[in-house]
Amino acid sequence: MKPRVYLDWNATTPLRPEARAAMVAAMDLVGNPSSVHAEGRAAKALVERARAQVAAALGAEGADMVFTSGATEGAALALAGRGLICADVEHEAVSAWCDASLPVDAAGAVAVADPARTALQLANSETGVIQALPDGLAVSDLTQGFGKVPLAFNWLGCAVGLVSAHKLGGPKGVGAVVLRRGLDLPPQLKGGRQEMGRRAGTENIIGIAGFGAAAEAAARDLADGVWDRVAQLRNILDAALSDAENATISVGRNVARLPNTLCLVTPGWKGETQVMQMDLAGFAVSAGSACSSGKVRASRVLRAMGFDEGAAASAIRVSLGPTTTENEVLRFAEVWQAARKRHFARVA
Repeated sequence: MKPRVYLDWNATTPLRPEARAAMVAAMDLVGNPSSVHAEGRAAKALVERARAQVAAALGAEGADMVFTSGATEGAALALAGRGLICADVEHEAVSAWCDASLPVDAAGAVAVADPARTALQLANSETGVIQALPDGLAVSDLTQGFGKVPLAFNWLGCAVGLVSAHKLGGPKGVGAVVLRRGLDLPPQLKGGRQEMGRRAGTENIIGIAGFGAAAEAAARDLADGVWDRVAQLRNILDAALSDAENATISVGRNVARLPNTLCLVTPGWKGETQVMQMDLAGFAVSAGSACSSGKVRASRVLRAMGFDEGAAASAIRVSLGPTTTENEVLRFAEVWQAARKRHFARVA
């Protein structure tokens, strides 16, 4: 039996060895970071070291950074009560707090008229489309771009950014909000003065240690050109899935997009069916549609880009990572093409 192939890196990434080692070491620390004794100071030092590691990787030196349980909690901290606007291409953790009224063009670009009142993601998790962030932007979800594309928060011109550890090889359940120094964000979790008074609760030092180590390793990978190689593999896969008889649309092919992301729309072949068929064949990919309480919905992102309901429900996302091989993407292309031909032969 051939080993399974993981092609869902935008959903979550394998834990990096560096993160695992940092987390194991952190388990031996007994202190609470808020305690003033030696054990507490050791725990606090670990948190601050990780904060510096994440800030350096994100180009956010000198900015404030608040550790959270993930980007979803971070979105609540950054957006609650601020009356911001956004587009329907945003992750629901962001759009839940915004008036999602901004227009989106067929290429996935969002038109922003008032940056100071707008939340706009750096890159879309489904399509990989990268936005041109305007100066003065209120909030940006940097989660998918962090670690995959060169970026520096201090040069983006936005006031607040959201990041998550498990998107770049860190553990699940930890993230951060990075914000311009001195910006006031009222806490959503109250009860203590942790995280500069912006997020109450004892810090998850094990997860935070893993986040710091993962961010540092991700920055090295980016500098070493690892994601350039991933982009080459993505392009090989994109080409292998295109032929004269294939009506599949490769979303975002002609615009800036994440180096690892391929969103394929094949009208007449439901995304959920493709995901199940590929899973049975040994490949992990995602549907472009989201599931809520067992009900499959067409992708909000693709609908916002102008795809009709049927097409938006016929998408899959294939997302690669640094350990993906050319043999794996070519195997996937072969299996997917064969499944596509069988499907349309049956419905013809």
